[in-house]
Parts: sequence; structure tokens; C-alpha cells
Amino acid sequence: MTDLDTFTDPLDYPLYVVTAATAGEKSGYLVGFASQCSIRPARFMVWLSKANLTLRVAARAERLAVHLLRHDQTGLARVFGGETGDRRDKFSDIAWHRGPGESLILDEQAPAWFVGRVERRVDGGDHVGFLLAPEAAENVSGGEAALLSLHDARDITPGHPVA
Repeated sequence: MTDLDTFTDPLDYPLYVVTAATAGEKSGYLVGFASQCSIRPARFMVWLSKANLTLRVAARAERLAVHLLRHDQTGLARVFGGETGDRRDKFSDIAWHRGPGESLILDEQAPAWFVGRVERRVDGGDHVGFLLAPEAAENVSGGEAALLSLHDARDITPGHPVA
């Protein structure tokens, strides 16, 4: 346990599924490190593990799609957090469609999603940050959905070891 763990353990972040697509490749990943980081201009930062296939696809992608999950979508969280795209096509049993700029939008009713153009990539240690400029968004929940959080997903064993 680190000194930072002492601070972060009681926090309960929302979880997101981030999807990326380039030149015939597609990938998705359950993300716990993400946040809006600017109001004007609107910007959002997502952090992808260096151990994850999604990072390798996102490194070449122009856009990423970021999906919120409802509290009851633990099955979807298990696919994107407990499986690895190195061994399984996570999209084979999940309905999705192309969004703006060839992004991948999950058809399962996410309470909200947005597509952001990658403005910058930042090395952050064992994760790489993607600074996103939102280009399209949809919120079907009206802000009323209970969201899936880090504490809800503690029993999901990561598809790759945590660095």
C-alpha cells in the first residue's frame, strides 16, 4: 500500500468503457481513471494502461468514444474489464455501430456517451492519458441513472495484471 492508496481507497469513481478503432482494428477497455479537465474549451482526459491492447489501438486512433455504464451493467463491465482483446474479440457478442469519425459506439443502452478527438497523449507512468475534445455526445438517461462505480466492480479480475 502506498501513501496515495490511503487517500484514494475511500473514493468511488465512476467507471467508463472507452472504445478505439483504427485501420480495421477495434478495442475497448474498462477505465477508472478519467475526468473532465477543462470547461472552456471542454476537455476530458482518459487514462489507458500500457499493458492493454486498447492503448495500442488508441495510440493510432484519431477519436475515442467514452461510455458511462449503469449500475446494473456489470456484465458489460466484466467483458471490457475482465477480458483481454489479445485473446478474445470483445465486440463479437456486443452490438455496436460506427459513430462520428469511425468511432465505435456500444448499442447496449449506456446512460451517456461522447466521442472525442484526441488532442494530446501524455505519459503518466503505467498509463497514458488521452486529452479529448468532445465532438458528439448523447445522454439518454436525463442524468437520472445510477452509475457503475469502482466499488461495484472490485470483484472483476483485470484481463491484464495491474502494473
